[in-house]
Amino acid sequence: MRSEYSGDGLSESDLASTPLAQVRRWVEDAQARQAERGDVAEPTALAVATVDADGRPNVRTVLMRFLDERGPGFVTDLGSTKSREIGATGGLAAALTWPAMFRAVRFRGRAVAVGREEITAYFVARPWGSRISAWASDQSEPVADRAALVAGFMRYAALYPDTGSPDDVPVPDAWGGWRIECDEVELWAGRRNRLHDRLVFTRVGDGGLDTADAWTVSRRQP
Repeated sequence: MRSEYSGDGLSESDLASTPLAQVRRWVEDAQARQAERGDVAEPTALAVATVDADGRPNVRTVLMRFLDERGPGFVTDLGSTKSREIGATGGLAAALTWPAMFRAVRFRGRAVAVGREEITAYFVARPWGSRISAWASDQSEPVADRAALVAGFMRYAALYPDTGSPDDVPVPDAWGGWRIECDEVELWAGRRNRLHDRLVFTRVGDGGLDTADAWTVSRRQP
């Protein structure tokens, strides 16, 4: 089966002056499309790629919870497989993909731990059930069955009952997050006849994703 990519593409003249502005523009477009048409189920779904000790790649999908001049970021258990592999190599790559819009963004760079204050601020904003799950799940470790997982949830639910307060569930010590300090940000836009647009911001100096002088733009063949 083949589909013709009928996207609008992306030209240099339409590209924002910084990676942050361009990525935010596309994320907002994806969120608006989901609200209007419902065909972009998770606009911030982020595929995260790491490499294990044997050099074999791992990829999994998380939700992008942070996006600012420091880079995109996500939350996770610091003892999870992804966190262990990130800690061992220091490298990280990730992608946002919106098939219904024929768009994708690739990030590559160095992993930086999200600060505890920022993690705490995000954690207390989560729904109560999500905060309990952070305690109940020993992420990436084997579990006997679904019943055992649910039993763990119920145990912590009893320990930290829902009082309606953001402080009713403490932040687990092993719960944290990672941000990508990017060296490269690629914007992919699908076109007809597989002549897709690939515009790449590559780091050439100091500064964040909002610093125009820190980046140069090039076009790559599809």
